[in-house]
Amino acid sequence: MDETDNRSRFEAVYRRTYEQILGYAMRRCSCAEDAADVVAETYVIAWRRMDELPHGEAGRLWLYGVARRVLANHRRGERRRATRHAELTAKTELLYPPAFPLSGPDEVGQAMDTLSDDDRELLTLAVWEDLDPGQIAEVLGCSRTAARTRLHRARKRFTKALQQIRPSACLETRPLVEKESR
Repeated sequence: MDETDNRSRFEAVYRRTYEQILGYAMRRCSCAEDAADVVAETYVIAWRRMDELPHGEAGRLWLYGVARRVLANHRRGERRRATRHAELTAKTELLYPPAFPLSGPDEVGQAMDTLSDDDRELLTLAVWEDLDPGQIAEVLGCSRTAARTRLHRARKRFTKALQQIRPSACLETRPLVEKESR
């Protein structure tokens, strides 16, 4: 068959079977986007293997078989991604534990939540990432003096927020507030 004949035949098969193959995939996928991907892949395979595509009703059944194998590959890929995601999440949680405890009173977290995004970023860069004002200045794209000033003000706002939540908490977090600027 020449290219024009293949194209005409493929278009006819596509028009005749698309809704059925899409319905098949929709009933088996968790979302419409995945079903659309499965259908697209099914027809890509059909185009590449036009010489193997049977005529008539057998062609429709052949497409169901292709869609079934594409779905199986899709599901295997989803399982691999889910397994890898779980592994990476577990490793990440071990290497980088949550900044705030997940249970019990969390005065520090509550105080941090009251701060602006900029203040939170400054404090996390200084304390959690252990960056000095010069390094913070590079990250933020400002001068070292500006970074030191902003960090000093953020620490004051943090102290005030923490005092409002629990006045005695400030004595317990003295190192955070008074950490020496390098």
